[in-house]
Amino acid sequence: MTSKTYQDYVEEIDLQRYWLVLKRRWLPATLVLGTCVAGSVFVALTREPAYSAEGTILVRPDLTPTLTGVGRDLRELPISINNLQNQSSVLLSTAVMQSVIDNLDLTDDEGLPLKPTALSSKIEVESAEQADILQVSYNADDPEEAAAVVNAVMDAYLARDVLSNRLKAATAREFIERQLPIAEADLDRAAAALQQFKDANGIVVLEDEATVAVTEIARLDTQIRDVSSTLASANTQASELQEQLSIPLAQAKQIETLSQSTAVQQALEDLQLAQAELASQRSLYRDTHPTIINLERRVASLQSLLSDRVEEIVGTTSLSGLGNLQMSPLDQQLTTDLATAEVNRSSLASQLQSLVESRNRYAERIQAFPALEKRQLELTQRLQAAQLNYENLLAAFQQTQLAENQTVGSAEILERAEPAEGAGSLLIPALVAGTFVGSLLGVACAFFLDLVDKSVKTAKDGEMLLGYTLLGLVPKFRSRGSDGSTTYLASRLGTSGLSAYIPALDRDQPMVSAAFQMLQANLKFTSSDTSHRIITITSSVSEEGKSEVSANLAATLAHSGKQVLLIDADLRSPSQHHIWDVVNRAGLSQVLIREETQQDVTHQVFENLTLMTAGALPPNPLAILDSERMADLLQQLKRQYDYILIDTPPLLGAADAAVMGRMSDGVLLVLRPRKVDSANALAAKSFLERSQANVLGVVANGVDINNEHGDYVSRIRAGEYGKVPLSEMQTTVR
Repeated sequence: MTSKTYQDYVEEIDLQRYWLVLKRRWLPATLVLGTCVAGSVFVALTREPAYSAEGTILVRPDLTPTLTGVGRDLRELPISINNLQNQSSVLLSTAVMQSVIDNLDLTDDEGLPLKPTALSSKIEVESAEQADILQVSYNADDPEEAAAVVNAVMDAYLARDVLSNRLKAATAREFIERQLPIAEADLDRAAAALQQFKDANGIVVLEDEATVAVTEIARLDTQIRDVSSTLASANTQASELQEQLSIPLAQAKQIETLSQSTAVQQALEDLQLAQAELASQRSLYRDTHPTIINLERRVASLQSLLSDRVEEIVGTTSLSGLGNLQMSPLDQQLTTDLATAEVNRSSLASQLQSLVESRNRYAERIQAFPALEKRQLELTQRLQAAQLNYENLLAAFQQTQLAENQTVGSAEILERAEPAEGAGSLLIPALVAGTFVGSLLGVACAFFLDLVDKSVKTAKDGEMLLGYTLLGLVPKFRSRGSDGSTTYLASRLGTSGLSAYIPALDRDQPMVSAAFQMLQANLKFTSSDTSHRIITITSSVSEEGKSEVSANLAATLAHSGKQVLLIDADLRSPSQHHIWDVVNRAGLSQVLIREETQQDVTHQVFENLTLMTAGALPPNPLAILDSERMADLLQQLKRQYDYILIDTPPLLGAADAAVMGRMSDGVLLVLRPRKVDSANALAAKSFLERSQANVLGVVANGVDINNEHGDYVSRIRAGEYGKVPLSEMQTTVR
């Protein structure tokens, strides 16, 4: 599982982490809080008593909007927050303040007239719970003065308000007087434009005309259909009569006229008789016979007479197109009927054309109606707007005339200020303010100090910073005999004259004992696949307790029945002989330079636990530790013991721990919160990574459970249930 980076953890919103900061820095935070509270109480007790007076003013909306044509009652308009803020500024204005100073003859400490800004800074104006009320308050040493100032401020504000309203009304009236002629001219122009439009288009009531036009078109459509049907019938009848007559109507009319003429018929009859006689005589005589010649002359004379008479009647001398100049009664009747049908058809055609033309005129009128209606609507709306504007201005002009003569403002005093009977105590407000400010400053101080402190604050910080597995949490424990009591281990070891104190085996330190048992178990879990028998124990810097952890872990492993060898490889500042109270006459350094044997420098300090002290301090510890002799020694000892724990110097300042870590199966890094800073811890981690040592994990030593996160405290306390009963301990010392 990939752990979060230290930076991500630091940026994480963790309320418990903030609480731990306050617990760690409670003393400076408390000092800051106490200082603030004491200072506020001191100020409250040393301050002279002050008397407060308060008055209230009802603020109504401005008159100006209604005077310019809004046309609404003043009391119907809601008050606005901006208006209240504006009125507050007016109330604290220089003019109002100067009026109060002049009326009350207010002076400063030097006897000079008080400055308006100095007076306004002492006056507080706030809006009450009601949206249209302002509360005016003033504090002074004299209760009469406080009340007088508040009342004078409200009176000066009201006087200025009345004057301001009258000036606004006068300004509005003058403006309306200039606008009335313009509005009236606009109204006249709008009315004239509408009338001109109606006259130009012949409009009386456009909506009624449109209705009439639609009705007329429908009526004309009906008539057109009826006349068209009748005309079709007339055309059919005329065609049939023409077919029966078989000659054109004009010719038929001529023949009918000639057949009714007596002179033409008499001439025709004489001509026919003469032609008959000529034909008869030709059968008897030759063409040169006088009789034939006379008859021919007579026929020619009759023909000429007939032509003259026909020309007189029908206007033509040609008789070839007239055919027979006589017509039968049937033909005469057909001619009469055909003439009547032609007249009827011509009349119907003229009537139909007239109806179509009328309909077309109405249709054209209807098509023009939308444009006419739009234009009429525009002109009507313009007229209505001009009329409404004129009426509003006229009504507003009358209102401004009334408002200009009034002496009533838009504000009134609801409650005048009265002299206060006693001064209010400032102690309680000072305590509240001091506590609040002190709490904020105390918290800020605590977090500032914690931010400046670059040390690793908690075990959780160390785990997240290094990214190693946390194998053990060793809580703080009291020193041996600090309360005058005799510890269990000291009583057992006292028979041999030793005074070693190993809290992991002390009945009075159950949490410590459980912590090392859990560390032992976690080491076993880490070595389930690979045997970690040679373990180097080191730390980032000195005073992190790596030697105490080495001693207690060795005792815990030995108590579990394992053969354990504890080697003090800190050849710079050894401490294991002090912990176990043995003589450091000879040790590891003598073995490595072959002055002593292994058996000569070991001490059986506890059952199953053997200690090899550091011995004499060599001039170059790294030279003898980083040698084949040391590696061979560890391999020899590995065959004799189940666990070999090597106490080495801190990583920073010496490479001994890194060298021994490379020779061992794993490295345990001891970290003590509040002792090592993050930079050194990260440097130690980098050193181990470069040396390619197998880091098994971290042991947090000296953990203060009051400054740890909840889950870590639970892990420490859970260890109590894992401790072995004291009756089962075997602590025989050799």
